[in-house]
Amino acid sequence: MPTYVMVLPDQGLNAEQLLAAVHDRLGRDGLYVLVDDMGVTEATAFGVRAPADDASAVALYELPYDAGPLLSFERFADVIAGGSAKAAERAEAARAENDRAGGDVPKMHIDPVDRDNQSFVTGIALTGVPLLIICVSPYVRRWWRRRRPAPAADGNPKGTSKGPGKRPSKGPATGRGKAYPVERAVEAAPRRPSAARLTSHLTPFRVEAAIALLAAVAIALGATLVFDQTTSSPAPPPTAADLSSRVERVAEGLRESGPVYSDPESPRPLDSAQTRELGARIAKFDRGPVFVALVPQLTEDESEGEPELFLEAVRQKIGEKGERGVYVVADPLGGSIDVVTYDVRIDADLVAFDLPDSIRYGDDDDRSGDHQLGKRLDALMTFLDKAPRTARPQTSSLGMDDAPDPVEANALSPLFSGDFWPGLMVGAVAAGLVFGLVAALLGILRLAVPGLRRSRTTTTPPSADTSFPAPPDPSLGYLRRTARDELDVLARAFDQDAALLPESAVRTRVWDCLDTATLLVDRDPDGHIDDDTTPADLAAAIVLARVGRAALAGLDKACCGLNPLHGPATGWRDAQYAPGDQRLRTIPVCAECRVLVEVQPRLAYTLRLTLPAAGRGGRVPYEEASGPLSAVRDGIPQLIRQVREHVGVQ
Repeated sequence: MPTYVMVLPDQGLNAEQLLAAVHDRLGRDGLYVLVDDMGVTEATAFGVRAPADDASAVALYELPYDAGPLLSFERFADVIAGGSAKAAERAEAARAENDRAGGDVPKMHIDPVDRDNQSFVTGIALTGVPLLIICVSPYVRRWWRRRRPAPAADGNPKGTSKGPGKRPSKGPATGRGKAYPVERAVEAAPRRPSAARLTSHLTPFRVEAAIALLAAVAIALGATLVFDQTTSSPAPPPTAADLSSRVERVAEGLRESGPVYSDPESPRPLDSAQTRELGARIAKFDRGPVFVALVPQLTEDESEGEPELFLEAVRQKIGEKGERGVYVVADPLGGSIDVVTYDVRIDADLVAFDLPDSIRYGDDDDRSGDHQLGKRLDALMTFLDKAPRTARPQTSSLGMDDAPDPVEANALSPLFSGDFWPGLMVGAVAAGLVFGLVAALLGILRLAVPGLRRSRTTTTPPSADTSFPAPPDPSLGYLRRTARDELDVLARAFDQDAALLPESAVRTRVWDCLDTATLLVDRDPDGHIDDDTTPADLAAAIVLARVGRAALAGLDKACCGLNPLHGPATGWRDAQYAPGDQRLRTIPVCAECRVLVEVQPRLAYTLRLTLPAAGRGGRVPYEEASGPLSAVRDGIPQLIRQVREHVGVQ
């Protein structure tokens, strides 16, 4: 059917009357549609059958209010094409759904506040989640490892029996009538080395750090995909012709039709007589040309309602370099009058700051439709005639900012800007709070559940088929914690068994180990490990303490040559000790290292103990670290002598 579409600014309550007037003037039947900046605002069928009201309802209720005029008209046209029956059903369903939702329809576009919220949330997640992974995961892992073994039914720890002379349930252990729990046993059958053993540098913390890094990358990429909006409006960006069309129309009217231009699409506040009278007064003005434009100044304009920006644009269009003179813009809708002078002999401050309000704004009590603009413009010319003449031309322009960019006005700020940076800090603080909450809950849980109370040590004395657990690349924190725990356990065990150990080689060995280990890490002495103790000295103290504990369990052998922290060796095997070795060496190995050495002897060097290099970063093999630790390869007596020489005790 014939369809006539008018795209105009908001017509308010006059939309229906406008369509009827256009139809009467055009004299053609058809569907008349009025579209404003929000969408289809009115539609009327003249002489044709079309579901105009139902189509308008569907476009109104099915779409978000910020869908824009193009999408609204497309929906309207689809409903019209579907016929009257389907249009009525669809309109009824749209109204019912709108009533159920209470008119709360999700927006299609976000505004700058929403973008700030997105940036803030992204910043919080980008720091909070990785920090939680790095902080909470290691803490929970250590908390779980340090829990005390749950008691068995008879009240003794798992792995021990109550009666004298009974053997542990998990393998043999000796020790002067005293049974010790065994942490784990190695199966007799050979087993293939695990992937974790083959890649010994892949520590749990490094895995957690990698996961945290991947989480940060995933959050950053996911945020850019989810929050992909770039504009806050469905309107396409205006072209240069769109932005200059009004200014060019006004400038052309002033050049060709005289010094007074009245917008043909706006109310006419001046009749023909008033226009001629104003033109005559302008012609008599001897300070320079005067240009009067009766044009509305709205925030939707290309100048965003700034009169000085509008007048400056008009001045640039009138002359090649800008015509001098007095430029006046009178708003026929709002009634305001603004004046800017360019290179004329009038006091610029007088025009800019001392123009009477009766001329600039008019009478507040005035209810006339023309705002008495004719009378006020005549008063303005009188004011300019009486203004003092200056010796030199002056300009009253206040130097306004550049014209606004409508593209930038609708463009959203980048996601990683604005509130994103405070979000990073808030995320770090939130991660700290959550970490504190988790630590508090785990602490309460440890106190509330007896089986989860923290043990003073993480290891137990080895049997003939077991070894002390220790990573090949321990951190400084691990060495300090383990040294403290091992010395505490050895001291308590020695005090408990002192009465059962007469003057013998075992007692002497245990005492020498405890004494030299304490001298090595607590030289003050104040009962605490010294803050300046080196990683090598901490490792040596751990080795001595574990050798002493092994002696109490009846084991007196050389330490594992690959990782002395594992404690006594269980035999000698051929192994590649260093990456560059071409020949295998025969070295003592513990039960844990023996598993890999027997299967892959040329990968044995991956188990060799390395320590943090003091003061220069990186890691060094334990036998190359400064201090007495390297003497462990020559036996425990030699290590004890080297420690005493190291600390200056004979």
